[in-house]
Amino acid sequence: MADVDLLVAGAGGGLAGALRASEQGLSVVVAEANPHYRRANNTAMSTAMIPGPGSRFQRAAGVEDSPERFLADVAAKTHGEADPVVAATLAHLGAELVEWLADHVGLPVELAAVDYPGHSVRRCHTVPGHHGSTLLRALADAAEASSSIDLMCPARLTGLSPASSEGHLPSSSSSEGPLRSEWQVTLTRPDGGSEELTASAVLLATNGYGAAPDLVARHLPGIADAAYHGSEYSTGDALALAGPLGAASGYLDAYQGHAGLSAAARTLVTWTTVMNGAIVVDADGRRFGDETVGYSEYAAMLAARPGARGWAVFDARIDALTREFTDYVDVVEAGAVRRGDSVEELAARIGVDAAVLAAEIADAAAVAGGRQEVDRVGRRSVAAPLEAPYAAVEIVPALFHTQGGLHVDADARVLDAAGSPLGGLYASGGAAVGMSGHGAAGYLAGNGLLPALGLAYRAADHCASQASTVRKVHA
Repeated sequence: MADVDLLVAGAGGGLAGALRASEQGLSVVVAEANPHYRRANNTAMSTAMIPGPGSRFQRAAGVEDSPERFLADVAAKTHGEADPVVAATLAHLGAELVEWLADHVGLPVELAAVDYPGHSVRRCHTVPGHHGSTLLRALADAAEASSSIDLMCPARLTGLSPASSEGHLPSSSSSEGPLRSEWQVTLTRPDGGSEELTASAVLLATNGYGAAPDLVARHLPGIADAAYHGSEYSTGDALALAGPLGAASGYLDAYQGHAGLSAAARTLVTWTTVMNGAIVVDADGRRFGDETVGYSEYAAMLAARPGARGWAVFDARIDALTREFTDYVDVVEAGAVRRGDSVEELAARIGVDAAVLAAEIADAAAVAGGRQEVDRVGRRSVAAPLEAPYAAVEIVPALFHTQGGLHVDADARVLDAAGSPLGGLYASGGAAVGMSGHGAAGYLAGNGLLPALGLAYRAADHCASQASTVRKVHA
């Protein structure tokens, strides 16, 4: 008999899987390598946005949505290249997930008021302050309060192998049959000490490979020189552990970038500024693309500009609207916002030609005022014209996290090259293939957290059903 029902490697979105498994009577060990995970993993560093198509929060706000509508948006954004199984699974799970977070984890879930690029309706759910640290704190507190969850931190999953005497991989008697083998795992502490245990199932929730420069250079050359804004522990552990076991991987060129990282504060100037009417100019004060296409693909566009940096330009109205975001408040408090009572004053303070900047502001304002349908960079939607006094934040492109990984099925089970599940091995979040297709352009707001939490949740449900079947077999 295994030491534990489920070993979860990673205390980010993986905690959703740990809590869900615990609710269903399973014993769980969570191994987390980062001693500061509550503030320094990708879940904590996110804006806590989770798509939940068809949720009760949408209905209360009068927003009509459905999994099918969300899938249509995903297909449009990814040009039909998203993994169909993962996308469909998460689209149909999103509403249940955000409601579970509210009802069982106790999170103060609310429907975000922002229309994010690519989403045809408001479907991103978040928490007050729009910061992932609030989300992660609730998950971590609930896990630590559970008598059936043991958190080992810092401890990294460094060994994963079949525990059967024959050395074969854990497998199922059929695609839905009971597990008949166990996993031998090795957990290593920073001091070099280690512990071995057996687990009936293992969930790889170790994120992707954004902190591994060699892998980023190989798979994401277009963003390789950009700042990495994620956990230093996201070094591709899932690929390294599951690859030798025959696991298949894919979409390794997919990632979430962001063009709105403050150069001074090294935190986000949220893209809410753009959706409320801000423009982005390069170091010469010129716009270079439609900002509303999405902040992920815009990162590579910014990276290609002279000096690989630019300015988000907005006004007092947008400044006030964005202060509900903790990240933006941090930018303000860091002194990263430059201000000017006129275009000429702002231009002087950010070092660009005033006439060039004035022309760019006027071009966007013409769209906002309805005097033209599209501006010179192709933007068709500007919430309102920018008006004095103005503000600007210097921004640099960033890689937030990778979106490719291990192939999984609808139950988050890791698959081999033939498409068969590898026993009780699961993957979620950046450790698994996501729903963003290839490259950066397929990313939609919230489609990082949804696989991180949703696939972990789904893995726990499947693991619990397998454990129940095994108990019945042995009863």
